[in-house]
Amino acid sequence: MTGLIIALVVVLIIVVVLLAFSIRTVRPTTRGLIERFGRYNRFANPGIVFLIPFVERLIQINITENMIDAGLQEIITSDSLNAQVDAQVYFKVRSDEESVRASEYNVFNYEVQIVSLARTTLRNIIGTMTLKEANSERGKINSSLYTNLSTETKSWGLEIVRTELKEINPPPDVQETMNKVVKASNEKIAAIDFATARETQADGERRAAIKVAEGQKQSAILQSEGLKQAKITVAEGEAQAIKLVNEAADQYFKGNAQLLRKLQAVEQSLTSNTKIVVPTDSSLVNVIGGLAGIDGHPPSK
Repeated sequence: MTGLIIALVVVLIIVVVLLAFSIRTVRPTTRGLIERFGRYNRFANPGIVFLIPFVERLIQINITENMIDAGLQEIITSDSLNAQVDAQVYFKVRSDEESVRASEYNVFNYEVQIVSLARTTLRNIIGTMTLKEANSERGKINSSLYTNLSTETKSWGLEIVRTELKEINPPPDVQETMNKVVKASNEKIAAIDFATARETQADGERRAAIKVAEGQKQSAILQSEGLKQAKITVAEGEAQAIKLVNEAADQYFKGNAQLLRKLQAVEQSLTSNTKIVVPTDSSLVNVIGGLAGIDGHPPSK
């Protein structure tokens, strides 16, 4: 009985070990290739995978996006300058079965291959350009690098997501000269902007002065019109006064111009508070009395 129990325990242990070797889990970020006796047998999607222990083997391939730095290298440009160039390549393995198989069986260590291919491609592209062109046409370099890598890695089951030219460093002496040129250019632009701003400010001040002058001119015109109207009003009043005087003269002093002149002199003297000698001519007194509503004779008792 004891031996039977021991045998059962041994069998149970063997079963557990076999299950441990036969059950595998494929994560969503990977895909699996199952080999049997060293030959490809089937494709494994994410989930639990059952293997025949010691007969089948699971190879998991990462299908997420990866980045590889091509590494800094010196490239001789077409104008015989040594430029230090670095680039980054973003890629991933396609998730379909054929692409996953190609990434494992069509290329040996595709990450190393991509780095080597990127460095060679950069030398071919930048070697035909001047240093100035290489710095100003980074987009063109990235596009050419992307196209070349996509074509060359197509059979590897890879997708080149994008390429980024990380840096292009010219020799130190050339860099110093370029910095001076850039500084001079920036100073020139700043001077032009300052002059433009001053010109704009002067133009604004000129426009403001014109508006002020126009306002003053309009004010002067209105003031002149007011004075003119006032003088017209005064003249009309004086004319009306003269008319009334003439009518009074016709009524009271017809044929007595000298007497009217005396009366005007008396009126002006009284207005200005001037002392004068008034003749006691009864006719003048009678006229003044008549104008005042009296007849110049003493009242009768």
